[in-house]
Amino acid sequence: MKNIFLAFTVFLFAASLTSCVVLSPKKYKALLGTKDSLYTAFNEGLIKIENLEKEVSKLKKDTAMLGEDLRDLQSRFTETNANFNKLKNNSSSEISKLSGDLAAREKRLKEVEEVLRKRDEATNQLKEKLQQALLGFTKSGLTVEIKNGKVYVSLTDKLLFPSGSIIIDEKGKQALTELAKVLKQQPEINISVEGHTDNQKVNNLGQIKDNWDLSVLRSTSVVRYLTDNEKIESVRMTATGKGEYQPLGANSSAEARSKNRRIEIVLSPKLDELYNLIK
Repeated sequence: MKNIFLAFTVFLFAASLTSCVVLSPKKYKALLGTKDSLYTAFNEGLIKIENLEKEVSKLKKDTAMLGEDLRDLQSRFTETNANFNKLKNNSSSEISKLSGDLAAREKRLKEVEEVLRKRDEATNQLKEKLQQALLGFTKSGLTVEIKNGKVYVSLTDKLLFPSGSIIIDEKGKQALTELAKVLKQQPEINISVEGHTDNQKVNNLGQIKDNWDLSVLRSTSVVRYLTDNEKIESVRMTATGKGEYQPLGANSSAEARSKNRRIEIVLSPKLDELYNLIK
């Protein structure tokens, strides 16, 4: 394109020179002006062509880059869509699985709640039976109550033992005999006998060195009476000594200390069914 314009310009210039002999000065100047104007327009056209070529080259590069970006986006979209479909399918499967698990757990929970309801019902019935059987000993410091799903039969030491002794007296034996009558009818009940003392030091009691010894030996005396004399199954029995460390109240008076010196017979329903459900 550039060579064509240059040849055209040279041609015009030669033609103008050839015609000089016949052209008037005025026409000659006009012709030269026309040539200059054409040459200027030609140069401006060249510049525009170069700029356009640069723009076209840039647009080609931009178009190529946009094509790469488009292909990358299309690839990402395809991958994301595949992952979404996979996740949707897996989610449906997981939701179905979770729904089944939740249904099974809800069923298990209802079974556990039913076992606990039966336990509470049996515990209340046991308490009522014991209260009726031991009614004659309540004035001597015997109490029956439910705590944490267990029945606590609490007997003050004066109901069971002479002062400082580990030998059960006759009144205490009567109370334990009445208690045993109820326990024999409840083979599903575990029995824990806990001995408690006040915080006064033990003096001149021979083999009994301290409150630990006193609480343990009194507890085992009760267990032996229930197993040997009343024939309660030994496998159901547990003897423990708590010493002075679980008082009902402060040892601030003789009356308070008397309440702290006690035997607690803790009756717990066997929860094998519940444990099996939990497992």
